[in-house]
Amino acid sequence: MPFYLFWPFALLMLLGGIAVLCFRNPVSSALAMVASFVGLAGLFVGLDAFFVGIIQILVYAGAIMVLFLFIIMLLDLKDEVKRKTRLTPFLGGIALVVALFVQLAGVLSTATDKAATKLDTQAAAAHFPAGGKIATALSSGKLPDVHLVGQTLFTSYNFPLQILGVLLLVATVGVVVLSKRQPN
Repeated sequence: MPFYLFWPFALLMLLGGIAVLCFRNPVSSALAMVASFVGLAGLFVGLDAFFVGIIQILVYAGAIMVLFLFIIMLLDLKDEVKRKTRLTPFLGGIALVVALFVQLAGVLSTATDKAATKLDTQAAAAHFPAGGKIATALSSGKLPDVHLVGQTLFTSYNFPLQILGVLLLVATVGVVVLSKRQPN
């Protein structure tokens, strides 16, 4: 990814994340999170992970943020009274940030410049049915990311995927039931 594309997307993502924390209005925070998701999607596209970038926009910036805004509007939040900041939680937060940076510095200091091993596409093609889209793409030296994700998702992880769908359905029904106004 060229640096002139990396920096605007990284800056958009970071500023969106900071704005989520700084805005007092929940709707403004949700829209700032959408901006952060767009920056992250741009970084994914810049890394040639087009599928993940598009899914980032469709699923997170689209569906999940619409759900968040729907819930925020249903809750009918009132303006909060600003509370006095106490020292103990503030110092705990600072300690967590310092611990994160120490851990990050430790991981980055032990990183080596080893190149990633090249994927043996011929050997990988042997694990899929001959003549299928995945085996054909792997045999020709291409990596079929979308087909591979779909194949893995709907074969190895089919049951967890169905449970996730049921959980989302139950959550949606719960939001609708909780949002009904009680008659006086």
